[in-house]
Amino acid sequence: MGQKVALMVGTKKGAFVFTSEGRRGWKPSGPYFKGDEVYHVAYDPRSGNFLAAVLSGHWGPTIASRRGLEGEWKVTKTPPKFPKASGLTVAKAWQIAPGTPDQPGVVYAGVEPACLFRSDDGGVSWKANEPMLNHKTRKKWTPGGGGLCLHTILVNEKRPKRVVVAISAVGTMVSEDGGETWGFKNRGVLADFRPDKYPEYGQCVHKLAINQSRPDVIFQQNHCGVYRSDDAGESWKDIRNNLPSRFGFPAAVDANDPRRFYAAPLEGDFARVAPGGHFAVWGTDNEGKEWAPLDAGLPKASYYDVLRDAMVTDQEDPCGVYFGTTTGQLYASRDQGKHWSAVADWLPPIHSVSVSAV
Repeated sequence: MGQKVALMVGTKKGAFVFTSEGRRGWKPSGPYFKGDEVYHVAYDPRSGNFLAAVLSGHWGPTIASRRGLEGEWKVTKTPPKFPKASGLTVAKAWQIAPGTPDQPGVVYAGVEPACLFRSDDGGVSWKANEPMLNHKTRKKWTPGGGGLCLHTILVNEKRPKRVVVAISAVGTMVSEDGGETWGFKNRGVLADFRPDKYPEYGQCVHKLAINQSRPDVIFQQNHCGVYRSDDAGESWKDIRNNLPSRFGFPAAVDANDPRRFYAAPLEGDFARVAPGGHFAVWGTDNEGKEWAPLDAGLPKASYYDVLRDAMVTDQEDPCGVYFGTTTGQLYASRDQGKHWSAVADWLPPIHSVSVSAV
């Protein structure tokens, strides 16, 4: 409980890192990459490196890294780039995901237009996943409201060759062989904006989340519902039940109790504000059978919007939960969302929140 925890925040105008001993009181540092958009910041416990997905207004998208909390940020000279023959240009990197413990140096990045990139040297150089880039259905992929983005990457510590990704608005894709082949895993997921309401692909998945102790159980926040898969994505069950809305963006699972899942409902696609003007994180401790609002310590009037990567849980027991808003508020809970306290209310619009022991 006394170990140092780093809370990493990517914003519209730079990255910030908050550190705490025992999650009591947070010391801020930054902004790093001042004025540039930072879509995601990740910590790689295998190397002790921080990695950031940066969108420079002058230089374009890149990946930067630094060693530990005191190192200097260094921008890679070889960021993710598509092969020239593809005719595609990387618009931005949405997420960075370190590989499994037995894959030293492996780091994944999801980019727009949607593709998975892999680095085998800790994020220094990158290569596009050719089977995804050349997938037979690719020409029929359509973007979501935020673009055609690969925004979620789930690695499986028990099965390192299994990689699960989420693409808006294509859906969930899974590789069982380290990216050599890809299959769609969207059975039972609604796409009510399409003529075929349950297509093989074309769903607008907003976020996926797993607990590594039970990685075949996947939770999903979708444009058209909240879902759980008990068979590694082969089929999905809608678990909205008593949630105030089926629409939202983030999703997070308790690291110690894989039955406990968190969502952040919004009124809907055309009213992306908290239902009734009062934001609450909603939690379930029985895999979605019943939900309860978790709002102690949050403002009564709070038209907050929380983006897909802006809510996360830590590895502590009890689990900590964190979220950031598009109006610059950052909140933390040390007790599974039962009580909230403000970490900062002065940040730029928040794209992402990540957390790790360091």
